[in-house]
Amino acid sequence: MPKYDIVVVGAGNAGMSAALQCQLAGMKTLLIEKHNLPGGAATSFVRGRFEIDPSLHELCDYGPAENPGDLRDLMTAYGVKAEFIEVGECFRCVSTYRDGSPMDVTMPAGIDAFIGKMEEYVPGSREKMTKLFDLFQEVLDGIAYITASKGNPDSKVLQTEYPDMLRCGAYSTQKVFDALKLPKKCQDILSTYWSYLGVDMEHLAFIHYAAMVHKYTSRGAYILKHTSHELSTSMVERFRELGGEVWFNCRAEEFLFDGDRCCGVKTNLGTIECNYVLANINPDIIYGKMMPKELVPEREKKLSTARDRKIGGRMYTAYFCMDCTPEELGIHDYTIFLPGTTDSPTEYANIMKGMEYNNFSIFNCYNIANPEFSPPGTCVCAFTTFGSPVDWNDLKQEDYFRFKEKGVDKMLKNLKEKLGIDLSGHIEEIEIGSPWTFARYLGVPEGGVYGYEARDWDGMMARMQMIGSDYPIKGLRPVGAAGPRSDGYTASMICGRLMALNALMDLKKWREEGGNK
Repeated sequence: MPKYDIVVVGAGNAGMSAALQCQLAGMKTLLIEKHNLPGGAATSFVRGRFEIDPSLHELCDYGPAENPGDLRDLMTAYGVKAEFIEVGECFRCVSTYRDGSPMDVTMPAGIDAFIGKMEEYVPGSREKMTKLFDLFQEVLDGIAYITASKGNPDSKVLQTEYPDMLRCGAYSTQKVFDALKLPKKCQDILSTYWSYLGVDMEHLAFIHYAAMVHKYTSRGAYILKHTSHELSTSMVERFRELGGEVWFNCRAEEFLFDGDRCCGVKTNLGTIECNYVLANINPDIIYGKMMPKELVPEREKKLSTARDRKIGGRMYTAYFCMDCTPEELGIHDYTIFLPGTTDSPTEYANIMKGMEYNNFSIFNCYNIANPEFSPPGTCVCAFTTFGSPVDWNDLKQEDYFRFKEKGVDKMLKNLKEKLGIDLSGHIEEIEIGSPWTFARYLGVPEGGVYGYEARDWDGMMARMQMIGSDYPIKGLRPVGAAGPRSDGYTASMICGRLMALNALMDLKKWREEGGNK
């Protein structure tokens, strides 16, 4: 087999992004994928006459052409062409405020519109909300500066240009909200997005939250017209156009080392030699199963076994293909959050206690954003919630299918009680994805598609500041949801690019020091 400059393992969002960046830099790059399709969770599957997207609700930071976000800029830089559709409103949330009163709010996209609508729901909140969004902007600009510095920001620049970001950098979102004296109902509405990061407001770093919410409100949310499979195939096609090589049905089994430096990958198709590996694999699997134990750095062992580092976001999703239109079902919103309470720490605790206590779900109807998503006269809907290890880790095989269906019954009942929307009697196809479904197809521990929870000491800011540090394993870097930018399509793709840029710097330094001779 030929020798490659870089081998990228795993054609998920981060892996494809990393491969494109390496190929654009002139590296001889090989992308390998154990499945026969690219994308990982960014794919689609078919049931009957319906094509279903298994994971994408909406993308933040794509934005319109006149106000492009990082994702649009990234796609332009890569030369990837795919058709995106703007979703419209940010979200609808039907729940209960912490004071016990009923809550049914619909928040629009656009900062001015968002603040204006908040003023309607919470009179007198405009001034506080304006200051909050000014802080959001400073945080976003500060993150962009740190990213551009590749993890080596000038402390003086941070202190003079982003002082408020530094002041709130070590605090949770809840503490910053309280310090700003935001009205409690504003806080309840703003907490709706916590589930997109999988960390409640008392443990979610404000900087992480601020960046996400600003992107959704300032640029709106987008989806792919032809499911996220369109994005994956477009990225792979572009990678090939640039001269990159892709092997599907190729499973990485072991990372090979020459001394203390990674020099190749053992796969089911044979051994591949290379100068560097970027692995879109959860680090626990890399360190635990795919490399010599004596070469796993102590730092990584401590991180992997840290008591407070938790597997993030075990997904439980139910997909419904309906034989009628959204209008006939009484559905008028693309995304409806249905939390049991707006008290996110309580909601998170209930989720972790198991399905019996879990009253959280997100309901999506794809045809609201894209009327052509399914055949005429039909629509596709989905429920998403989190799974708990209490339910799934010790579940017996003979109870598996019955338990999967139990969760669906609960979510259907909740939708009917809260919104009067009854899907029963119109379901043509149904599919349920449990944490073990995602564990099987994506190779993630316990079905944790979010990697590790970006909480407390392990938040995005702390991870970002480590990017510029010398990585302890020579010639090998993980990429993906467990990385510095945490979970999500956009975050994973940006992480893939960041890790690729660091790999390119590592390779340059190694060669200057006489490597590869």
